[in-house]
Amino acid sequence: MNFYGVTDLWTYVIGAFGIILLPGPNSLFVLSVATARGVKAGYQGAFGVFLGDIILLLLTALGAAQLLRTYPAIFLVVKYVGAVYLAWVGLNLIWAAVQKLRHPPAMTDEAPEPAIHLQHPFKRALVISLLNPKAILFLLSFFVQFIDPGYDTPAVPFLILSSIIMAFSAVYLSALIFMGTRLAQEFKSRHKLSAGLSSAVGALFVWFGLKLANASLS
Repeated sequence: MNFYGVTDLWTYVIGAFGIILLPGPNSLFVLSVATARGVKAGYQGAFGVFLGDIILLLLTALGAAQLLRTYPAIFLVVKYVGAVYLAWVGLNLIWAAVQKLRHPPAMTDEAPEPAIHLQHPFKRALVISLLNPKAILFLLSFFVQFIDPGYDTPAVPFLILSSIIMAFSAVYLSALIFMGTRLAQEFKSRHKLSAGLSSAVGALFVWFGLKLANASLS
């Protein structure tokens, strides 16, 4: 079935849904921000992710993957900068957890100053979203399968596919934000458990960084 240039809409919908559910640095960062700072900060991080995804989708449409293949030095620069940034975010999460264990926050109504890695969530989420060249290659290879090359206006199916995955992302990140605020209430007086989970998330960010550092164009 061809739907405005999309060759197999429901297969794409199922695939996009599965892709969104896979854990990654974007979703983990939004969850961490929402847990530490609440719904408003969580959505600031989510908007950073949305903007980053839109930019990556546009770059994919403009042939960014081919540019990276033609000039591998650009890929190496983006790859290592992204790997270092993800590892830096992870190490900050681990350090904040250690500090929380050593100096438990006092039980007051005043909100504590957010850790440096959770300040400016929009900007940090945007950087995390953008510094992943593998995402460009993945989007290109995934989208191409569902776009009819003979369709008169290729921008139409591209917009349809982009809108679907962005809608899934919005629903998923919203669920994570509200789950994060719920977790914050549960962990408010459980400093050891909270610190342990922060350390685990930090370790995942470090792992994402190492995985990105070993990524290749093949």
